[in-house]
Amino acid sequence: MNREMEQRKPEKKPEKKTAGKTGAGQQKDFRRQQAPVQAQPTSIQAQQAPVRVQPTSVQAQRAPVRVLQVLGGTGLGGAESRVMDSYRHLDRSRIQFDFCVHTQEEGFFDKEIESLGGHIYRVPRFRAVNWLEYRKAWKDFFRMHSIQGRPVYAAVHGHMTSTASIYLPIAKAAGVPLTIAHARSAGVDPGLKGMLTRFLRRNLGKKADVCLTCSRLAGEAVFGKKMEDAGRVTTVPNAIDASGFSFCARTRARKRSELGIGEREFVIGHVGRFGHMKNHAFLLDVFAQIQKKIPASRLLLVGEGGLMESVREKAASLGLSDRVIFAGNQAQVADYYMAMDFFVFPSIFEGLPGSVIEAQAAGLRCLVSDSVTDEVLITPLAEALPLSQGAAAWAQRVLARRDYEREQMAQAIKDAGFDVSDQVRFLERLYLGEGN
Repeated sequence: MNREMEQRKPEKKPEKKTAGKTGAGQQKDFRRQQAPVQAQPTSIQAQQAPVRVQPTSVQAQRAPVRVLQVLGGTGLGGAESRVMDSYRHLDRSRIQFDFCVHTQEEGFFDKEIESLGGHIYRVPRFRAVNWLEYRKAWKDFFRMHSIQGRPVYAAVHGHMTSTASIYLPIAKAAGVPLTIAHARSAGVDPGLKGMLTRFLRRNLGKKADVCLTCSRLAGEAVFGKKMEDAGRVTTVPNAIDASGFSFCARTRARKRSELGIGEREFVIGHVGRFGHMKNHAFLLDVFAQIQKKIPASRLLLVGEGGLMESVREKAASLGLSDRVIFAGNQAQVADYYMAMDFFVFPSIFEGLPGSVIEAQAAGLRCLVSDSVTDEVLITPLAEALPLSQGAAAWAQRVLARRDYEREQMAQAIKDAGFDVSDQVRFLERLYLGEGN
């Protein structure tokens, strides 16, 4: 474990918060528990290394509480992007994030995290055979991140639920007041890895103080239907900074020119990691059908991942190499939505994909797999279709819907409760123990 472990000033220990209960069948949703108040972000310089002396009570009160975000990495994934949206907008004079990741590789957001005052720590990737090593790494972590027996962290927010049943109880035993398990996906990888994930998630809801989910499907997949039906899981949708995706014709023209896309070319788009769940192979089949009908069409793929090369190979086998743009990871992803004409998202499973929300905010028509929760169909621009209907049917649906005018939809996203300002206010109250 890479120990960038510095002692810190002890923060004021917030009052312990546990998940409340509602009546049977009444799922909790933070959007119904608060008025959407805009959180005002503050800007601070990166924190200096904390001194070792015991601060006064006044100093302790002024110091922001620290919350540990547990993720697989800090790349441009969906969960990582949503956590960073919250981090940018919350009141960092009251709350600061640190990150613990399961990789030794530098992530896309590392420099930004450090500039915002956060620290990044690393533990070994869990591989089943290193169970004891993994547990020891977490025990060592929380032992090192305590002062006079008091934990540095007010909360541990676990987005990596595959091993949350290991590290959250360890955090609790170390004295962390609030442990949170956050369901981000409604499925698991195929094979033995998926089987192990399901095994490790058993009874996870009983091992966390608070259970959050981005959608009902994800909540049921991770915590079980009984917990969802009992109202013990709170839905916190994958909110975005909606105003940042408002359609701009000038940005569209500039980005298409940069990408070598003709003014009259029809652009199918997708944003997501190249992994099993995103189903890029099916997307290529859909595009191949569209290309037969509209030769002046392009496929714009934003993202990276382990299956990227296999997708390149399939594009080549279909004779589409010169028609497919592999844009890689992009910090200014909003500009790429502007360049698109239609967003196609044939995922095999998801939690609640932020990219579909972003696409709607950008005024794009969206065709989404019905394997994805219908909670993502926020505006009339989005519709679902079963994968079982096949690539030809998907292509026909896109072609039938291709003629439309781009509209400003950011306000509709905000009105539906999917703007980051709503989510930040909820998280601030949760972390500070101020109630929902």
